[in-house]
Amino acid sequence: MNTLASPRVSVIIPHWNGRHHLDDCLNALRRQTFADHEVILVDNGSTDGSQAYVRERFPEVRLVEMGHNSGFTGAGNAGYAASRGEFVCLLNNDTEADANWLAAIVEVFDRRPRVGVVASKMLLFDQRDHFHTAGDFYRVDGIPGNRGVWQADCGQYDREEPVFSACGGAAAYRRQMLAEIGFLDDAFFFSCEDIDLAWRAHLAGWEVRYTPAAVVYHKLKASGGSGVVGSYHDGRNFLYVIWKNYPTRLLRQHAGDILRAQLHITGEALRAWRGAAARARLRGQLAGLLALPRLLPARRHIQATRRIDDSTLVARLTPIDAARLDG
Repeated sequence: MNTLASPRVSVIIPHWNGRHHLDDCLNALRRQTFADHEVILVDNGSTDGSQAYVRERFPEVRLVEMGHNSGFTGAGNAGYAASRGEFVCLLNNDTEADANWLAAIVEVFDRRPRVGVVASKMLLFDQRDHFHTAGDFYRVDGIPGNRGVWQADCGQYDREEPVFSACGGAAAYRRQMLAEIGFLDDAFFFSCEDIDLAWRAHLAGWEVRYTPAAVVYHKLKASGGSGVVGSYHDGRNFLYVIWKNYPTRLLRQHAGDILRAQLHITGEALRAWRGAAARARLRGQLAGLLALPRLLPARRHIQATRRIDDSTLVARLTPIDAARLDG
């Protein structure tokens, strides 16, 4: 690993009480064929001994200690502030990257200078012939999703191609783009912060690309984000993304679709009212509705600086019926 000059790639790993994941994750990064990288693990106040474990077992890893749980976004932003790479990767701590992961990402960036985001091929850790995601989509009704989730890998996503977003569990970003549009929005804490960043990338005229050569195996939901807390943030942050990023003319055009999608979420939660996660989803929706005035300044800035027209943008969104094939 190059320690004399700035590395080409910085890998940022947000971490909280996941010491049992670290051997798989960090040893995989040791095996990378692309050696010009640094690894930054940002610890959100773990109480399981993760900090000492990293210092002892993985001395090459730069440890940033937050001392409290700042969420995925807070940890990601702290890692970004400490990073030096030309390209910045976010990686979940509950992953195992293929040895060629970083090499494949850098190859795409080098070959396509207007690509600002590269999405990985994420497969399930315990079922390695099934997808977590082959890049993420965003439906015109404001619902994001994982391409190919739960599907067997039969070669259907073996082509490099444009996608809407990279899943933040294994996403790569060009620093030149981040200097222009910013990194993660701390208001999200976690959930949809990757979709929000992808929206800003598209609106600023950057490309988002999926490469099947960058393979990562993911212990899906092993490191948290499901249940009550995840349901609340999903309910809230779906609306955060819309308020900040959805262009006004397209928002009017698809207002009915968006409303129906939100009412469907509400209805599903009401039918499962006795479950704590369902009630959390409703609280999240309410918080998202009430946040509109607070998000207007960010919206005005994003829309005022956009460089892509509506017709180009809408071609990158997914029709409702087509998205069902991936979900």
